Amino acid sequence: MQKPLIGVTLDSEPAGGWSKYPWYALRTNYAGAIAAAGGLPLALPHHPELAADYLDRLDALVVTGGAFDVDPALYGDDGRHGTVTLKQGRTAAELALVQGALARNLPVLGICGGQQLLAVALGGSLIQHIPDSVADALAHEQPNPRHEPGHPVAVVPGTLLHRIVGSTEMHVNSAHHQAVRAPGPHAIVDATAPDGVIEGIEDPRYKFCLGVQWHPEFHIDQGDRRIFDALIAACS
Repeated sequence: MQKPLIGVTLDSEPAGGWSKYPWYALRTNYAGAIAAAGGLPLALPHHPELAADYLDRLDALVVTGGAFDVDPALYGDDGRHGTVTLKQGRTAAELALVQGALARNLPVLGICGGQQLLAVALGGSLIQHIPDSVADALAHEQPNPRHEPGHPVAVVPGTLLHRIVGSTEMHVNSAHHQAVRAPGPHAIVDATAPDGVIEGIEDPRYKFCLGVQWHPEFHIDQGDRRIFDALIAACS
């Protein structure tokens, strides 16, 4: 059997640093986690006009994280917090890919910022800056290295996430200053942090539509590997 082709969104940076010209970037463990689960990862550049052509060939979509934010205007917020950083080209491409994937009922996994974009695509909204909106919030931008757990999350029994990981608790890393405020009218919350911050969402209208606020590609918790296994299984 052919390995399922899994599209993985890239990050982008302006000229400077690694190259004198604008460049794409992706941590290797995204592709490594997909390959380890039996998928064939394919990096997706930022061309929203090509989203349909890519999706016609893909078996699933993974929307990655990054050090930027979704434009608040996309979920109806008039103001923009001072910490918000935009990458309009990346967001336009990822939104086109997510919307197209959902229309085709392709499996979609949103990771960290990818979960936030997924929530917006599903009609939800975001907290623009957790420290200003959540009383006694955890350090969601954890001080310890990202390959270590930052805090536990409670997994809601009976959800897709619970069926995948087989546990009501996971220990996850944390690298975000924003979070999902509302997951959308048809989506549900499937995991929360001890401070109440939403850590996972899913939409049962689709065969596999899952977002997680942490980075399962680091394989910190035993459930992380199972998330990628389930994504690949959903391609059949």
